[in-house]
Amino acid sequence: MNHLLLALGAMFLQQTFIALGRALPAVIAPAIITDLRIDAAWIGIYFGLTAAASLVAQLGCGSFIVRHGALRMSQISLVMVAAGTALAALGTPVMLVLSAIVCGGGGAVSTPASSHLLSRVSSARYLPLVFSLKQTAVPAGLLLAGLLAPRLTEWTGWRVTMLLSAAACAVFVLMLQPLRRIFDTDRVPSRTFRVSDFKETLTSVLGTHSLRTLSFACLAFNGMQATVTAYFVVYLTTIGYTPVAAGFVFSVAVAVAVPGRILWGWLGSSYVSPRLMMAGLAFGMAGSVALLALCSAGWPTLLVGLIACVLSATALSWHGILLAETARAAPEGMRGGVTGGVLSFGQVGALALPVMYSGLLDFTGSYGIGFIVCGVPALLVGVQLLRRKGATHDTSSVGNQT
Repeated sequence: MNHLLLALGAMFLQQTFIALGRALPAVIAPAIITDLRIDAAWIGIYFGLTAAASLVAQLGCGSFIVRHGALRMSQISLVMVAAGTALAALGTPVMLVLSAIVCGGGGAVSTPASSHLLSRVSSARYLPLVFSLKQTAVPAGLLLAGLLAPRLTEWTGWRVTMLLSAAACAVFVLMLQPLRRIFDTDRVPSRTFRVSDFKETLTSVLGTHSLRTLSFACLAFNGMQATVTAYFVVYLTTIGYTPVAAGFVFSVAVAVAVPGRILWGWLGSSYVSPRLMMAGLAFGMAGSVALLALCSAGWPTLLVGLIACVLSATALSWHGILLAETARAAPEGMRGGVTGGVLSFGQVGALALPVMYSGLLDFTGSYGIGFIVCGVPALLVGVQLLRRKGATHDTSSVGNQT
């Protein structure tokens, strides 16, 4: 139990810093756009590059986790996000491209590494709750970004804000070092990376029905999350909100994802089939993002905030359930790699949907149309999950929890 709490705390903080660093460009986007005189559609390009780098990193990270250990790979993830954030502060087009690639590739390893570590120290029954608690770090990081970044940007400028985030990641790398002797005891130094690892990971994921279903759900959910994270603040500024006010609404909404993830994890550990839970979240995010698309300058802030909270409780709260199901379905000793494989499909969504949104925004000039279109994959996944809610996989999963 002591090791579980220690591991959970370490991975929670690790993913908080990762989430904060990766969310900063979206949260302070108005200041970056104004300073660099770029079009808002380029936000989607930045996060598309981030997703592309994440896709490659998550497909190939399994061997590195086995060789170096999950704790060491968590440290490397933090170092890369620190470096990528610092590169963005330079403000040139080339540096921004490099920032997206380094932050995307480095930050993507954090979740497979933490899943590998926590699955070793937690019982299978409580994996949904443990993973949901760990994944509350993401909304915690987004909350900190939304609350602090706009104000810091007003006081010091967006470049200094990026550098402060980079420094925080670097400091936490050093704080994690004493834990390595405790949690990296399972590493296999003789394990080497092979190009064929990419194919093996894809084969293991697509060759198993349950993992294949989870992969497509991850694609739709992560694509939705990436789109909302990238464009929410900018969208609110187009309907009359100041950057600080938009950041505040974003932070309040994201805060809802913290208890939301814990609640879904608790329910999925004991009372509700994880597949049915994910179906409900899919319908919830599709419906709430459609309502967000209809918002206008005349709508009360309370109503806009309520819609944002529902969107946060669904589109930003699915991770624990999906990751726990992935870890449960993965072969022993391959949880980190298989988790990376499933999440790589999520990165396809995070690559495709923001870029598609960017194209729709450029073509139509409407933020709302892009939100509605990006909600369609989640709607289809919800229908598919409900159609198979009585499948053998679900029955066995619930049986294992009783």
